[in-house]
Amino acid sequence: MQKLTTSIVQVPSSVPAFIGYTQKRKDEKVKPIKISSLLEYEQNFGKAEDELTISIEVNNTNTTATIATTSIHNLYYSVRLYFENGGGPCYIVSVGFIGGEITLTDMQVGLKAIEAFDEPTILLFPEGQALPETDYYALVSLAVDQAAKLRDRFLLIDVHTQHPTVDSTINNFRTKFSKIDNLSFAAAYYPNIKTAFNYQYQDHLVNVIVRTNGGALTSLTLDNLSSNAAVYNSCKKAISQLNPVLPPSPAIAGIYAKVDTSRGVWKSPANISINSIIGLTDNITNEDQGNMNMDVTSGKSVNAIRAFIGKGILVWGARTLAGNDNEWRYVSVRRFFIMVEESIKKSTKPFVFEPNDSNTWIKVRTMIENYLIGLWRQGALAGSTPDKAFFVKCGLGQTMTTQDIQEGRLIIEIGMAVIRPAEFIIIRFSHKKKERSIRREQ
Repeated sequence: MQKLTTSIVQVPSSVPAFIGYTQKRKDEKVKPIKISSLLEYEQNFGKAEDELTISIEVNNTNTTATIATTSIHNLYYSVRLYFENGGGPCYIVSVGFIGGEITLTDMQVGLKAIEAFDEPTILLFPEGQALPETDYYALVSLAVDQAAKLRDRFLLIDVHTQHPTVDSTINNFRTKFSKIDNLSFAAAYYPNIKTAFNYQYQDHLVNVIVRTNGGALTSLTLDNLSSNAAVYNSCKKAISQLNPVLPPSPAIAGIYAKVDTSRGVWKSPANISINSIIGLTDNITNEDQGNMNMDVTSGKSVNAIRAFIGKGILVWGARTLAGNDNEWRYVSVRRFFIMVEESIKKSTKPFVFEPNDSNTWIKVRTMIENYLIGLWRQGALAGSTPDKAFFVKCGLGQTMTTQDIQEGRLIIEIGMAVIRPAEFIIIRFSHKKKERSIRREQ
C-alpha cells in the first residue's frame, strides 16, 4: 500500500536534453543517457570530430592557420559550454555518429525518444543550424508541441540564419518559423557565440606550407615538423587561435541551471555573464533590441546576447516567444509554473483511489498551501500575505460537482501571483533652478 505524502517534493527545474550526434554510444538504439560531467560524456560518447581542413602557412616569422570548412558536429563543444556555465545533470540523446550528415529524420527520432522520459525539463538541438532552415524550424515546432503536450519541459531555440543586419535576421526568423501556437513553451536567443575552446585535430591531418622570402619551400603535414620545435610550436599556437563558434542554447541551458540553483526558477535568467567565450557573431544595439523584444504581429520575442564595456558579454533578454502574451511573456513565469505544476502533480498521485471526500480534500489543500507558502517566503510569489499571493481550492461546490465525484475526478484549482522581472528601469530627474536672494544695499 502506497503511503500518503504529507509534503510536496519539488522536481528539478533545469535538466536539459541535448539531441545530436556523437563519436560513439554504448547502445545501438537511440536511448537518452543521463550524465553529470564532461568526463562522463567522454566515457559514454567520446569527443569532438577531428577537423580535417586545417591549413597553416609559415612565412619567416609569421604563422597563420585557417579552417576551410569546420565540422558540422558540435555536440561535444556544446555540452562542455553547458557545464562551464553552471550546468549540472543532463541527458544526451545520440541520434547517430559524427562524420555523416545531419538529418531531420534523425533529430525527430531523438525528440520522440526523449518524450518518454519524465525528468528532462529543457530541450535543445545545438547542431540544428546545420539542417536546412525549413527542416530546423519544422523540428523545433515539433519540440514546442511536445513541451506543450507534456507541460513539463521548455525549448531553447537558436536563430538559424544570420543575415546582413540584425533586423533582417530577426524578421526572417519570424517569417520562416511560422508557428503561432504554444509559443510560451519556448524562448529564442541571438546571436551565436565565439568560444574560447580549441578545435580537436590530429597532427597528420594538418597541412603546412612553409615559405621563405615569398617562395614556396615545401608542403607537408604538421607531424613532419615535430622535430623542429620552434616551427612546430608556432603552428600549434596558430591553431589554438582558431575557436569554435556555437549557437547560444548550450550556454543558456547552463545559465538556467545556475540561476535556478543560486536564486530560484522564478528569477529571470538574464543580466548574467557567459563563461568561456571571447566574442559574438553579431553586435546588437539598443534599437536592434527594441525590434527583437516584440513584434506587434507575431509577438515572437528574441532574447539578445550583448557585449557591454566593463561588464563583458551578458544575456540581455528574458522573454518567451509569446511576446504579445501578458500572462506568459517571461521565461521565469512559464518555467516556474512548469515546476510547480509538475511538483504538485507528482506529489498528489498517492491520493489516487483514496476516498473522494472532505478529509482528502483538506489534506490535499493543506499540503499544497504549505508548499506555496514556502515559495512565497523565498520570494517567488508577489503579495504581502499568503492569501494575496495564491489561492488553492478543492471541494464540492468549489471545484467539483456531484457528477465529478461520481466519475472519480479530484479537481484542484490553484492561482498564483508570480513575480515578474523589471525589464526596464526608468529614471526621471530634473534640475531645479536655485533661487537667489538679492539684497539691495541702501
